[in-house]
Amino acid sequence: MNICVFCSAADLDDRYVTPAREFAELIGRGGHALVWGGSDTGLMKVMADGVQEAGGKLIGVSVEFLAHKAREGADEMVVTKDLAERKAQMLLRADAVVIMVGGTGTLDEATEILELRKHGMHSKPVVLLNTAGFYDGLKQQFQRMEAEGFLPLPLTDLVFFAEDGVGTLAYLEEKAGIQG
Repeated sequence: MNICVFCSAADLDDRYVTPAREFAELIGRGGHALVWGGSDTGLMKVMADGVQEAGGKLIGVSVEFLAHKAREGADEMVVTKDLAERKAQMLLRADAVVIMVGGTGTLDEATEILELRKHGMHSKPVVLLNTAGFYDGLKQQFQRMEAEGFLPLPLTDLVFFAEDGVGTLAYLEEKAGIQG
C-alpha cells in the first residue's frame, strides 16, 4: 500500500519525533511505501529514514522552490512546479492518506484532501494522526461542523482520528483488506 503522509519539515520536539519514527518503522516493516513531500529535513526526514531503514519504499514529491531540500536516494522523486500540483501528485500516487503534525502547509494539505473526499473526488481512507493531542482542537471543530450541519456526510465517513501509529496502520490495512 502506498501511504501518503503529510507532515512538517521542521525539527520538532521528541514528543512528535519518537511516535513518527515508530509509525515510519511500521510502514516499512509492513512492506508499504511512503509517499511524502520529498524533503530531507525535519519530521519528513524522520519518516523517510524510518521507512527506508525498515525496508519500505520512498516516493517523494517535491516542488521546484524546495527541490534543493529533496532527499537523495529515494526510490522515486518527482518535482512539481507548484504546491497545488504537488498535492495532486501525492494523492494520485497514494492508496491512503495520513495527516500528521504540521504547520499551515500541513493544514492546507489536510483541508484540501478532506474537501476532495467530501465531494467524492477520491475515496481513499484519510487518517488524522493526533499525536500528543495535537489535533484535539481541530477534532472539536470538525465535530461542531458536523453537529451544526456544515458537513454533507458523517464525520466518520470523512476522516478517522487515530492516537498512534499502530491504530493508524491497523485502520488503513483493514480498509485495504490486508490481514495484519
